[in-house]
Amino acid sequence: MNIVDSFADMSRFVALRRDIHAHPELGFEEHRTSSIVADLLREWGLEVHTGVAGTGVVGVLRCGEGRRSIGLRADLDALPLQEENKFPHRSRHDGRMHACGHDGHTTMLLAAAWHLSRSRDFSGTVNFIFQPAEEMGKAGALKMIQDGLFERFPCEAVFALHNFALDSVGSFATSPAALMASSNTWKVTLHGRGTHASLPHTGIDPVAAVIDLGQQLQTLVPKVIASTERALLAVTQLQGSGAPNVIPDEAWVGGTVRTFSEDATDKIEAGLRRLADGIAQAHDCRAEVFFRRASPPVVNHAPEAAFAAEVMREVVGADRVDANYPAVMGAEDFAHMLKVRPGCYAFLGNGDGGHRLPDHGPGPCIIHNTSFDFNDEIIPIGASYFVRLAHRWLAQA
Repeated sequence: MNIVDSFADMSRFVALRRDIHAHPELGFEEHRTSSIVADLLREWGLEVHTGVAGTGVVGVLRCGEGRRSIGLRADLDALPLQEENKFPHRSRHDGRMHACGHDGHTTMLLAAAWHLSRSRDFSGTVNFIFQPAEEMGKAGALKMIQDGLFERFPCEAVFALHNFALDSVGSFATSPAALMASSNTWKVTLHGRGTHASLPHTGIDPVAAVIDLGQQLQTLVPKVIASTERALLAVTQLQGSGAPNVIPDEAWVGGTVRTFSEDATDKIEAGLRRLADGIAQAHDCRAEVFFRRASPPVVNHAPEAAFAAEVMREVVGADRVDANYPAVMGAEDFAHMLKVRPGCYAFLGNGDGGHRLPDHGPGPCIIHNTSFDFNDEIIPIGASYFVRLAHRWLAQA
């Protein structure tokens, strides 16, 4: 393993990561975390810009006469979950938890900024992008772009890491194409006419229509998407009356759609709308369809993915890098950045939970689980990847 020498002692950054974990903040509320990030970047001599898309921070480090530039991104926010871990750095705020490892992502990027600010052994510009509101469909990446991210901080390419439950700790995985799915939420409200449940003939029952629609939607994907392409429509919510003896005026059904292409999303949305209208008409109801595209699929750019994979091999060895990892149905709003700049998103193995301190929760150590904790062993690995990525990218002719 080829770890940057200055990362031999990471105790400072481990303590920082655990402090951030203990004080989780939700999307666009990351005031304490952003302040810590900005203060450290200033301490290390970077040019610091705060308030980007609200609570985002960008640190700019220029060195030499080089004109090349690179963007390295980490996410800041936590999830609205109640942590079950009981170790000392557990969340101090009920209902908020770093259950996705953004505390670790932020720390890895800060460690890389610290090293590069001390060494200044490159020529060009490194933009350290600390993004708010990646979770819960809040589209912090898109809002940073709309706030002029790449006009204010030009980046030839952008790169990001996310911890993941890979087979071995510190292994990397990426893809030259799609790595994660799009995230889309949908909800269909069917409007009828309420009445007492004992007198159904006097009303129009939207609950029956919603049940019918939910069943029909289970078979929509194979009807509109080729069998050679992966896509998913899940029915996860259904709401009717709040009382057992009332037929309500309206009922609704909702869920998520995941795809790996915009074309597939278009086809599923169109099919959903057709089904909703048809079933509404059959039940003498009126359909109201909501379809929100929270983030597009994470599609890496092949040249940048190949470049990043070479850097990964330099850091951990070829046998610990999967450069053709199969795409997963999870989603990430870094996809918005990859739509406007070339780049690469990658996974970094967090392990199976053996690293967790005593008194951790009873659940598995997987992201979005209330017993999750980031593996501090991979901080120097991710930070070394960012450092060597910046070096190699900026050194290109």
